[in-house]
Amino acid sequence: MISDAPVLQQTSEPADSTAAPSRLSRYARPLLGVLLPLILALGWEIVVWSGWSNGRLVPPPSRVFATIADLARSGELVRHIAATLWRVGLGFAFGVVAGTLLGAISGYWSLARRLLDPTVQALRAIPSLAWVPLFILWLGIFETSKIVLIAVGVFFPVYLGVMGAILIVDRKIVEVGRTFRLSGPAMIRRILLPAVLPAYVVSLRVGLGLGWMFVVAAELIGASEGLGYLLLDGQQLGKPAQILAAIVIFAILGKLTDWLIEVGAAPFLRWQDAFGRAKET
Repeated sequence: MISDAPVLQQTSEPADSTAAPSRLSRYARPLLGVLLPLILALGWEIVVWSGWSNGRLVPPPSRVFATIADLARSGELVRHIAATLWRVGLGFAFGVVAGTLLGAISGYWSLARRLLDPTVQALRAIPSLAWVPLFILWLGIFETSKIVLIAVGVFFPVYLGVMGAILIVDRKIVEVGRTFRLSGPAMIRRILLPAVLPAYVVSLRVGLGLGWMFVVAAELIGASEGLGYLLLDGQQLGKPAQILAAIVIFAILGKLTDWLIEVGAAPFLRWQDAFGRAKET
């Protein structure tokens, strides 16, 4: 009995010692992602402060954040962010629904793929600004044309991601499902969905990024509020600090929404035994 106690104490100490570094690495990993932007911002602040640049065309971070603070105090910032988030959210939702449905049909049904895919690929090559005059003519300059333009940007990567993920599902896995005599819904739920989900999450993230890009073009369509309008207003009035402030807010909101998709999809992808997941742990 006396000899067992030190053994138990020795085996419990390494577990406690390894738990602390794992917790530290979990908290340090997000901080590591902001290290490079902080170094670049601090470096440019030092360059302007030292007099090596006047910072007129590229203002230092202190001036940019002072502009953001002024916009927040006046209430304009909340109004512009709310308008842009509303447009991106609606456009993203419509684009995801359309892209998922048509991508699934094209991937699962070869005849539909031969009919739909050439047209979709041709439309995908059209630049975002080329849609603007057409949507103004069809839908006017109000919110409908802006949301449809964002939905168009989101649609193409989601469509390609879903169709491509279905086409590369391993045939052996499908044959296993047929061997076990799975029904159609059971085959989709237990075989196809898990196989498609990782690529689908990536396509959602790419579509969201394009949604944030297309919102700038959308807010050129007669908008009186939104971060895109803030960019245009800063350009017309010669305010580089306001332009950079809008760009910084775009970057923060884009990263936050991308992180929400990543966190929301994580519980559904815990089964993955992927190389990247193993490296992180």
